[in-house]
Amino acid sequence: MAVAFRGGRGGVGSTGLRSFFSYRIFISALFSFLFLATFSVVLNSSRHQPHQDHTLPSMGNAYMQRTFLALQSDPLKTRLDLIHKQATDHLTLVNAYAAYARKLKLDASKQLKLFEDLAINFSDLQSKPGLKSAVSEDGNALEEDSFRQLEKEVKDKVKTARMMIVESKESYDTQLKIQKLKDTIFAVQEQLTKAKKNGAVASLISAKSVPKSLHCLAMRLVGERISNPEKYRDAPPDPATEDPSLYHYAIFSDNVIAVSVVVRSVVMNAEEPWKHVFHVVTDRMNLAAMKVWFKMRPLDRGAHVEIKSVEDFKFLNSSYAPVLRQLESAKLQKFYFEHQAENATKDSHNLKFKNPKYLSMLNHLRFYLPEMYPKLNKILFLDDDVVVQKDVTGLWKINLDGKVNGAVETCFGSFHRYGQYLNFTHPLIKESFNPNACAWAFGMNIFDLNAWRREKCTDQYHYWQNLNEDRTLWKLGTLPPGLITFYSKTKSLDKSWHVLGLGYNPGVSMDEIRNAAVIHYNGNMKPWLDIAMNQYKSLWTKYVDNEMEFVQMCNFGL
Repeated sequence: MAVAFRGGRGGVGSTGLRSFFSYRIFISALFSFLFLATFSVVLNSSRHQPHQDHTLPSMGNAYMQRTFLALQSDPLKTRLDLIHKQATDHLTLVNAYAAYARKLKLDASKQLKLFEDLAINFSDLQSKPGLKSAVSEDGNALEEDSFRQLEKEVKDKVKTARMMIVESKESYDTQLKIQKLKDTIFAVQEQLTKAKKNGAVASLISAKSVPKSLHCLAMRLVGERISNPEKYRDAPPDPATEDPSLYHYAIFSDNVIAVSVVVRSVVMNAEEPWKHVFHVVTDRMNLAAMKVWFKMRPLDRGAHVEIKSVEDFKFLNSSYAPVLRQLESAKLQKFYFEHQAENATKDSHNLKFKNPKYLSMLNHLRFYLPEMYPKLNKILFLDDDVVVQKDVTGLWKINLDGKVNGAVETCFGSFHRYGQYLNFTHPLIKESFNPNACAWAFGMNIFDLNAWRREKCTDQYHYWQNLNEDRTLWKLGTLPPGLITFYSKTKSLDKSWHVLGLGYNPGVSMDEIRNAAVIHYNGNMKPWLDIAMNQYKSLWTKYVDNEMEFVQMCNFGL
């Protein structure tokens, strides 16, 4: 029993071992067969590959295919491709910097020439037969020596390009920033110029239009005249208006409130107001309103006033006065009254000269003072936009040294000289006047009428006004013909007599204003307009007669 047991046990163990080892051998043989089969397929595929360069195998052996292709390629090819790409990139960069240099107007600079030469060198390298054929698919393999020589040339050029770019980058970046800043400044200047033109047009429209309050005042004064004709009959002539021993003033205006301020300021500051005579001349439209104002508000302290219209001076007709004859010409009327709205924004600088007031006879009366007042020896001409702050009788005591006109000069440096007002490209102007002669101001002028008659200044004015019918000697206005008429006939007065600029210059010193005998609101910002400068407006409004009922009714907003 014991033997049988051992034999049975040993037979079962040996059979299990044989089965285990047989299974392992079978598995190993199977894997070996599969490996050999796979390897055989790969070798067979690689033999036929030269005929299948452009068709990739299935996804199962794509990686193996790329590996064998890499082993079969030229070992220098990869490096050559890299060098070619490097050369191409740096050629593009060099051309870009050369373009920047041209844009920055550096065509004659050393940097631009170097960049252009370097670009040519890169182009020459790229066009070499060895590099050109080697980078193509059908080219032959490049020899080691040729490759090394080519690689050295490319690296040298790349190194040179990088050094130049590093040296120039900061400078070019700065230049580009400067150029961009210049472009921005230019664009802003264009916008500013346009805004200035629009502002000038708006300012001129505001300045030259008749405010509602002024229109209201004139209408109410005329209405008063119509309602009470007996009350406002003309008084007999005042003998004081022809007395040469008195102080005479000439004021020519169609603005009732402005004239009243000028006259009132003179009277209030005069030491002997009963010796002051005011000659006010207006147009026919405003004559009744002007007379009613001074009837309703007679001058205080015995001062005298004479009110006339331009039409009262019969000698002023188109056969005698060039301005009236020119105003009747069709050519001048076309210049003044046609297409002004269309060209306003295009020609804002000349728009002010197209205002018909510059050819208004009322504006040119100043050149006829001796004929208008034949019995007077001296007269003080005042614009309607002035305020008199002191007694000005001292002007009559100034010795004019035989000159006709006493005025304050306005020139400083190269500004306000004859060259700015007259056309010195015209031969007649060039021969007759000095472009550097100092200009002076209209608005407060003491005229010696006897010297005027002796020098025949009105004839001189006529001569030059006739020559300027086509506006080639000067643009319009009264100052240029005044500068011509009284050239070398003007006595310079102390600047404290007449301070200008309150109608356009916000920087006039208050000390100058306080010390001035006469302040002048020349410019567009007249004190009776809403656009007046606030810091100067009170100097004018304090002389407005606010007790006059029509001033209150017309809402002057003072």
